[in-house]
Amino acid sequence: MNRIHSFHRFQPARRRTALAFAGAAAFVFLGSSASFDAFAQGEAFPSKAITIVVGSSPGSTTDGLARAIGAEITAATKVPVIVENKAGASGGIAAQAVARSPADGYTLFITTNTTQAANPHLFRKLAYDPVKDFAPVGALVKGYLLLVTNPRIPARNVTELSAIAKQQQLTFGAGSSSARVAAELFQQMTQTQLTYVPYKANPQAMVDLVGGQVDLMIVDLTTSLPQVKAGKLKALGVSSPKRSPLVPDLPTIAEAGLPGYEISYWNAVYAPAGTPAPVVERINALMQKAMTAEPVKRFVEQNGMEPFTSTPAELASFQAAEYKRWGAVIKTAGIQPE
Repeated sequence: MNRIHSFHRFQPARRRTALAFAGAAAFVFLGSSASFDAFAQGEAFPSKAITIVVGSSPGSTTDGLARAIGAEITAATKVPVIVENKAGASGGIAAQAVARSPADGYTLFITTNTTQAANPHLFRKLAYDPVKDFAPVGALVKGYLLLVTNPRIPARNVTELSAIAKQQQLTFGAGSSSARVAAELFQQMTQTQLTYVPYKANPQAMVDLVGGQVDLMIVDLTTSLPQVKAGKLKALGVSSPKRSPLVPDLPTIAEAGLPGYEISYWNAVYAPAGTPAPVVERINALMQKAMTAEPVKRFVEQNGMEPFTSTPAELASFQAAEYKRWGAVIKTAGIQPE
C-alpha cells in the first residue's frame, strides 16, 4: 500500500505550511460533541445511507471511482451509498455543498487537486475554504492526462501541433483545473497562444472536441481514451513520466517533443469540518479496504491511475504541499485569477 509520505519530502518552508494545514486538520477532527458522544456510546457507523458528492458529471474519472468505492462500502456495511453529481464552478458547487453539510460522516466529498489545491489560485473568491471547511479522510489515487486533438488537426506529434499553434489560432476545452492548467503549461513551454473555452465538466468539453467546436484537450484517460479507441480523436502523448500501460505505443508528451513536460492529478476523500475523529478513521478504514477490492483495483488500472492511499494526517500534509505546487505552476503559466 502506497503512503504519501514516501513520495514527498518537505523543505523547511513547505514543512511550516504543512504544519499549518495539519493543525487545521487536527482542529476539525475534534468534531461536534453531540456526534462524538453518539459514536463513543456505541452507535454503529454507518447506520444509514452515505452520500458521496463529486464535483463532476457522470462518466468522469472521479464519478467512476466514487461509484466503484461506494459499491464496495455497501457490500461491506450493507448500507446504501449514493453518488451525487454536482458539476460546475470547477468543483466549487460540490465543495460548497459538502462544506455546509452536517459533520456526521454521512456526507463525503471525493474530489481532486482542482478544489483542494488549484482553485484558490484560479479564483479571487471561493464559496468554501479548502482547509478550514473540510476534515481530510485519505488520499485514493494519482492519475495522468492525455493530449488529444480533433482529427481535422493535421499534427502527428507534439512538435507538429506546436508549429500549427504558432501559425493559426487553436482552441482548447477544459472542465477542470487539471485540464486547464495542463493546457496552459503546454502553451508556456511551447511559446504558443491558445484560446481557452471553459466547460462545467470535462465530459461536456469532450463532446465539443469530438464535434470540432474546440481543437484540443489535455484530459484524464477515462474521458478521452474511449474516443481515441473509437477513432473520434487523435492522441499525441500522455502527461506521465513514463508511458502508460493502457497505450504503450503512445509516447509521453516529453518524449513526443516537449522535454520536461509532466503533470498529474489526484483523488482524495474529505468530510465536512467538525466530523469526529473516530468517524473519520472509520471512513478511512472503509475506503482503504475498498481500494483493495478487485473491482476497484481493476477500475484504477483500466483508467491509467495508481493507488495512492494515506492516513488523514498524511493527506493534510500532502494537500499543503500540493497547494504550493499548483500555485507555482499557475503563477508560472501566467493565469490570472477570475
